[in-house]
Amino acid sequence: MIKVFAEGHDYFYEVADILANYCRRDEIEFLREKVPAKGRGLFVHSKLAADKDGVIAKCTITGEEGPVVQEDRFEPADGNALEVRKQYKRYVKHNLLKAAERFFRKGLPWGILTGIRPVKMIHKLMDKGLGQEEVLKHLAEFYRLDPKKARLGMDIALTERKFIFPNDPGKVSIYISIPFCPTRCSYCSFPSNQITRWGHLTEMYLDCLTGEIKAAGTALKSKGITCDTVYIGGGTPTSLSLEQMDRLLGEVRCAFISPDTREFTVEAGRPDTLDGEKLELIKRYGATRISINPQTMNASTLEAIGRKHSPEDIVRAFDLARQSGHNNINMDIIMGLPGENLGMVMHTLEHIGVLKPEGITVHTLAVKRASRLHEEAFDAAMVEESEVEAMMKCAREYLQRMGMKPYYLYRQKYMVGNLENIGFCFPGYEGIYNMQIMEERQTVLGLGAGAVSKLVILSEDRLERIQNPKSLQHYMDRGMDIVREKEEVVERHCHANCL
Repeated sequence: MIKVFAEGHDYFYEVADILANYCRRDEIEFLREKVPAKGRGLFVHSKLAADKDGVIAKCTITGEEGPVVQEDRFEPADGNALEVRKQYKRYVKHNLLKAAERFFRKGLPWGILTGIRPVKMIHKLMDKGLGQEEVLKHLAEFYRLDPKKARLGMDIALTERKFIFPNDPGKVSIYISIPFCPTRCSYCSFPSNQITRWGHLTEMYLDCLTGEIKAAGTALKSKGITCDTVYIGGGTPTSLSLEQMDRLLGEVRCAFISPDTREFTVEAGRPDTLDGEKLELIKRYGATRISINPQTMNASTLEAIGRKHSPEDIVRAFDLARQSGHNNINMDIIMGLPGENLGMVMHTLEHIGVLKPEGITVHTLAVKRASRLHEEAFDAAMVEESEVEAMMKCAREYLQRMGMKPYYLYRQKYMVGNLENIGFCFPGYEGIYNMQIMEERQTVLGLGAGAVSKLVILSEDRLERIQNPKSLQHYMDRGMDIVREKEEVVERHCHANCL
């Protein structure tokens, strides 16, 4: 266990985020007393204080080999109360990480950027007018990023800025949740319901969802707001029947698609839910991008993680998509799946490389608390952190040799290793919705069970999250309330952005 005492601040979440890279989160305990008792084991004392000259952060980590003490002085924080608090949090994390690096003899490639969106911070630094070299220096010195990660983040930010700037408040993006899947993968923590068990609710669910779609579409049109990108995800949207897909896509096209829509994505992730008719239907309704997600091309792993399809099924689905006219296909793969090794990852890359999809997203396994794998983690053949790092390096080099470039990046809690998820694509096939949802520069309306709306207020550098109920039944029970909420979100977006 790691016992922690915080003095002069209450940034427990931020402290835990740093320490979780050196131990499990459930091994971190915050204390009320300052002095550690004998035999308590590892003890962390994080202190923050201000004087007339600035801010002092001091961290002491005490273990069997004695204490490590790190003290840093920072410039006085400026701005409003919210911005001052943000800066103080960064000071505490910076100071703690320097102490932890010395104590544990291990650095963190992403430094104090422990959140999901490290590139978002790079955009903020660039917004202040800093040049590339200034940003890279700041990332290394204050945020303590490894130079390679800093360069990766900078390259992705430069790519993203061509697509997400300047912000137009007269446009929003749409996310639509279809929370049904053929089976639940062992690593999955998304709201999802097995179609074999909950399929009898799909019609009722679509009734509620189409009501929300119509209300959102009407509210947007009344304000003259158009949809920049539309993304139908899940779950597995193609778990729906052909007739249900037809109904859904028709409503989506009527409510949201216009000449101003730059991208319309449908996740067709599970090959066991696909046939030629569904793929032709998706294309006919104007989808510009789809996903077919193998995760791995190793049959034994597919079975182990709960997938009910074979590598051959993936190839069949991909070929059907090409025959149906889909010319922008993304495929997801995961590094660090239980039981896999570097040779198996290379097997996956080579087999997907032959297909030549326009994009490949490389994920690092995240063992989340809501997943079945979290419960089985200690019994599963979990891959060592160093091997996952080698897998990511192998994937990155292979895809870059293919001619793909990284265009967006995000991180997750409980990832194996201090790594990241990276979207690669051939130039011209960047996923715009992926960039918008990660960098949070555009309001996103989330429709359906578990979907989150993000109201972006750029003038105040903040956003508001409005989440639909995750429970399928709760979502359907609250149908009219959710419709009114969506209308209110559109109204608030207009008010916040003076439309």
